Amino acid sequence: MKAPSSGSVASFLQVAPMAIILICLVLLPLCMIFAVSFMDYGFAEVIPELLWENYTDIFTSDLTLRLYAQTFKFVAIVWAVTLLLGFTISYYLVFHVRSGAMRAICMAACAIPFWTSGPIRMISWIPLLGREGLVNKALLDIGVIEQPLSWLLYSEFSVIIVYINVLTLAMLGPIANSMSKIDQSLIHAARDQGANEWQIVTSIILPLVKPGIAIGSIFIITAVMGDFFIVKQMGGGQINTAVGAITTELNAFQYPPAAAKSVVMLVIVLTFVAALLRLVDIRKELAN
Repeated sequence: MKAPSSGSVASFLQVAPMAIILICLVLLPLCMIFAVSFMDYGFAEVIPELLWENYTDIFTSDLTLRLYAQTFKFVAIVWAVTLLLGFTISYYLVFHVRSGAMRAICMAACAIPFWTSGPIRMISWIPLLGREGLVNKALLDIGVIEQPLSWLLYSEFSVIIVYINVLTLAMLGPIANSMSKIDQSLIHAARDQGANEWQIVTSIILPLVKPGIAIGSIFIITAVMGDFFIVKQMGGGQINTAVGAITTELNAFQYPPAAAKSVVMLVIVLTFVAALLRLVDIRKELAN
């Protein structure tokens, strides 16, 4: 039997600490959640009895399916808007701001609001969107509306607005990083051949920034599908999602159904991520 080389032993020792941490803090808890999802439950107790009802209830309950549909709707809208904003802002900064110093200042201006905590930035929208907020007052003053708009706050609109505000930078950063690696000579050559701006964007820039879009999309999907705080605060208790249902069941000590919904949510997120990784090879992006 061949003895392991010193290089392989060194590599194993380097990987071992992180592997132990991941096993103890990620893999084992996930296995426990998966096991609990198949168990029965009573009041504040888990009964070790194998059953499938926790999963069948998810796919047969109209309320639960609507909550998942609500979550997917938020994901789709926030992803589309943040992609549009992130791509547009990145395109302007990389290809139209010639000065490197000015580009750095603009990027810093985009990032500075995110130096404050998320809850503070989220709550700051309340005096802006409320019935007596600045938006309603401005619309009333210029005569656009005759009475305050009630749907600006504690509604799906306010939830989506805050999601976009909080998560746009997560999409902008990876896209801007991918765009900055594009050889400018490709753009100049395309212009010399008579290509217009739209053709350059669709035929050259967009294919080359797919890894950045994929990375940003992973950030957006995982953040929205795993969030509960923004929906709770900005929805005013009138909007719920699948994660909100999980939280409610945890507060009621109904651990098996909460675990089942968590497993389903994890499978959905991993499916999205796997699909993105199959469409785009982000390893090249991360390696550069």
